[in-house]
Amino acid sequence: MIYCQCGAGIISKEKQDKISGAIQELNTDVVELHDLCAYSVNEKEVLGEINSKYKKKWVVACYPRAIDNMFRQNKIEMDDYEVLNFRVQSSTQIKAELDEKLEENSEPSVYEVKQNSLEVPAWYPVIDKERCTYCGKCARFCVFGVYKFSKKSLEVVEPLNCKNNCPACGRTCPTSAIIFPRLPENSKLSGAEPGADEPQSASTPNDGLFVMLNERNKTRRNIFRNDMMQLAEDEKRKAIEELKRRAKE
Repeated sequence: MIYCQCGAGIISKEKQDKISGAIQELNTDVVELHDLCAYSVNEKEVLGEINSKYKKKWVVACYPRAIDNMFRQNKIEMDDYEVLNFRVQSSTQIKAELDEKLEENSEPSVYEVKQNSLEVPAWYPVIDKERCTYCGKCARFCVFGVYKFSKKSLEVVEPLNCKNNCPACGRTCPTSAIIFPRLPENSKLSGAEPGADEPQSASTPNDGLFVMLNERNKTRRNIFRNDMMQLAEDEKRKAIEELKRRAKE
């Protein structure tokens, strides 16, 4: 089992400790990584060794969509694994689910803690290639050289150029294809499945009520997009100001 001891504060230290205590009671090997985002961009070989050593893996981390695409983006081979989401599941729920799924193990289990050597905090965008339309809005919006874009390709080429707490480029994405696994908010931008929080339309297109509701939803979506763009601009401005401040120090 891989347990991400996340350094981004997306869950409380109290919850982290409860999860750690709960999974230590399980009869299975656990590798506690500080943290999974950092290992995915630096020291990938550690994840490769885990994949080679164990047939079935459980990953206790954040949203499955974030983890799946982070592995793909960083070319990490991870076969036969399942993600348990500690953003939404409690330590009790995680332990109960694992208790049910884990097979009997006669060998003594090992709990190993690994610290990553990455000095820069791992904050970077992850592209959901199944949703990406290669419009390039994120790459054009970013001023830090994180992306490489062409009409048929979008890549994160300089992940550590990304500025902490600046998910601004992701807010410009029309298809919610940009994910920031370390973003504190629980939203599609941090990896939740898109669509769950989107407004629903009526099912009778000839009905006058449908027209009224559809127009109202369009207005709401336009207001929301405008708000998101303003938030993105503010986040980018703050990141640039922080970069300038550090350059003067």
